[in-house]
Amino acid sequence: MHEQADKQASERLARTGIPRPEFIAIVAGLMALNALAIDILLPAFPNISAAYGIDGNEVQYLLLSYILGFGAAQLFFGPISDRFGRRRPMFIGLAIYIACAMAGSFAPTFEMVLVFRFLQGIGAASTRVIAFALVRDTHSGRTMASTMSLVMMVFMVVPIIAPFFGQGIVLIGPWQHIFWFMALLAAVMTVWSGLRLPETLDPANRRSLGLEPVFSGFRFVLSNRISLFYTLATAFFFGSLFAFLNLAQPILGEVYGLHAHFPLAMAIGASVMALASLLNSRIVGRIGMRRLSHGALLAHLFISIAASIWFSTHESPPLWLFMSVLILIMPLFGLIGANFNAIAMEPLGKVAGTASSVLGFTQTVGGGLCGAAIGQSFNGTPLPLIAGGALTSFITLVLVLIAEKGRLFDNPGAR
Repeated sequence: MHEQADKQASERLARTGIPRPEFIAIVAGLMALNALAIDILLPAFPNISAAYGIDGNEVQYLLLSYILGFGAAQLFFGPISDRFGRRRPMFIGLAIYIACAMAGSFAPTFEMVLVFRFLQGIGAASTRVIAFALVRDTHSGRTMASTMSLVMMVFMVVPIIAPFFGQGIVLIGPWQHIFWFMALLAAVMTVWSGLRLPETLDPANRRSLGLEPVFSGFRFVLSNRISLFYTLATAFFFGSLFAFLNLAQPILGEVYGLHAHFPLAMAIGASVMALASLLNSRIVGRIGMRRLSHGALLAHLFISIAASIWFSTHESPPLWLFMSVLILIMPLFGLIGANFNAIAMEPLGKVAGTASSVLGFTQTVGGGLCGAAIGQSFNGTPLPLIAGGALTSFITLVLVLIAEKGRLFDNPGAR
């Protein structure tokens, strides 16, 4: 059964006329624009705080404003891409991303920066929705999970290098140049995908843009138990990742005094996460999406609870211990994210764009708000981050159990 699905996926991708490595590179590049827009700003938080006279917790709204725009707009781009195809909505979104990135560099107030970040997130939403829809258009089953893992691996490499670029830019020039750098890379992706990426939406699967077809697509997504609860599970689980992005600079830079070495610490965490995604792409076909992701989720819950107990009973946990916990936890995101998304998308092939938008909206806005709540509880120690991760992974486990009717690790009826 799996061999037949793999063959069908290969045939669908071959019909597009683009080699699989280049297809994966383009899709990953589109996804990476989102990670870039978040992580490249982290080293500039102190500079931005000083420029606008705001405190360390307020500057976290740069992430939340982007995430809210990014999440909400996915509900728009999904149905649009199911009606008009993948290419045109993607290019509209890229144009918005580029324009707002450039405008953000000229913003006279912090509030205006937040507005442009929100709008930049709206533009970026098209790339996330369409990247997932492109994979679903051309893949299925474990082959989809494998390709998604490779895409996520490249996507996760960006957090390794983005803080280095951000740190380098603020060392040699004003922080506003970071926005110009984002616009430049988005322009490169626009040209590359415009020249090489074909339309992947089958004309037979194009949907009307009337309210009834759109709402029926949403109902189809939300009425599927597996898709709904895995989407909610991913939202809560990634809340702890968004919390880390909010708190990485305050914890690593300020609490542990790394400052200029902060990008290196970020790179360590992102590297192990990317390696786990690569491993997932190699072994998911043999082990299965559920076995890998459920095992990783239980490991995350156990590690987070154990670390929370230790951190709550010690006033100043050393840097080596905090980094050890991160190195244990970060790879688990690479084993969970791609597989949870593949499981959620698997039943929804005929409404891939709408499905991707609903999944993306729920995961991004839900995860972003959850991460912001954890971030605002920062008290000068790593405990809120670790304890927040324990809570979100417990909620994730409950949602997965509901989706699977109490059964973990395997589902013979839906691999």
